[in-house]
Amino acid sequence: MNQAVLKEKEALVQTIAEQIKGSASSVVVEYRGLSVAEVNELRRNLRKEEVEFKVYKNSMVQRAVDELGFEDIKSFLTGPNAIAFSKDATAPARILNDFAKKHQALVLKSGIVEGKVVDLNTIKELASLPNKEGMLSMFLSCLQSPVRSFALAVKAVAEAKENGETKISEEVETKAEEVATQA
Repeated sequence: MNQAVLKEKEALVQTIAEQIKGSASSVVVEYRGLSVAEVNELRRNLRKEEVEFKVYKNSMVQRAVDELGFEDIKSFLTGPNAIAFSKDATAPARILNDFAKKHQALVLKSGIVEGKVVDLNTIKELASLPNKEGMLSMFLSCLQSPVRSFALAVKAVAEAKENGETKISEEVETKAEEVATQA
């Protein structure tokens, strides 16, 4: 084999290995049967969430995964495959799964998530999770709930004192104690 061709192949294997290492999630799909328009639609959907979608020769991907120690994924590298790479662990699974529901020609196979080879079931579980912004919103909501409860208890105590009530209702006292123990 020509030295230049060999060097090109080695460089491509290194590029694939770097993409896998630099991604929180890499999902392998078979795209046989998708029209050009459907593939373009899929690429647009993926690009919106900064997911890179590449088609490589299976032999090049196999060499890259061998190099990285992800041999378990090699059994899925048959047929016309593409790989979606992302720094977001859930985005490729979510977008590809949603697209596969509408376009049965797209078949989810396997992936590498956070440094582990995962099966189809794990990919589908990841697809059910919200995106990063959705998770942050849920997290902030959890943080906000105790603060809101505390504020309501303080407000109730203040209103009771404003109204000249010397005895604060048992309900308000109980709520204030609950909030204080949670904080």
